[in-house]
Amino acid sequence: MDVKLKQCFIAVDDHDKALAFYHDVLGLEIRNDVGFEGMRWVTLGSPLQPDVEIVLEPPGANPDASPADRQAMAELLAKGMLRGVIFTTDDCDALFERVRESGADVLQEPTDQPYGVRDCAFRDPAGNQLRFLQRPAG
Repeated sequence: MDVKLKQCFIAVDDHDKALAFYHDVLGLEIRNDVGFEGMRWVTLGSPLQPDVEIVLEPPGANPDASPADRQAMAELLAKGMLRGVIFTTDDCDALFERVRESGADVLQEPTDQPYGVRDCAFRDPAGNQLRFLQRPAG
């Protein structure tokens, strides 16, 4: 059986701000931008991983979510309580400088972790925590 990751979802409250970060700063390519029933979904991905996509979606986009559930999701997003994703990079320090210069909220400067990676962390414009890790050479 062959199982692979295809998509992961990140809740954002402003797609244009999110695109400025994910596309303009991180360099992810825009693969799809769809509006439906008053909501918007933007699909992005790394040119190095054509089969893996990140979908930027509104908080509480699940059609079965009640208005109270949507409100709770929006509040958690505003507090920065929703998790984002972990990216890999060849140069954690250079990526850190590029993202920091964009004005993103720094959570952790590049650090050598005891479990063998060098990583840093930021919040995206919606408050999601994103980590960027560099595996050791070799």
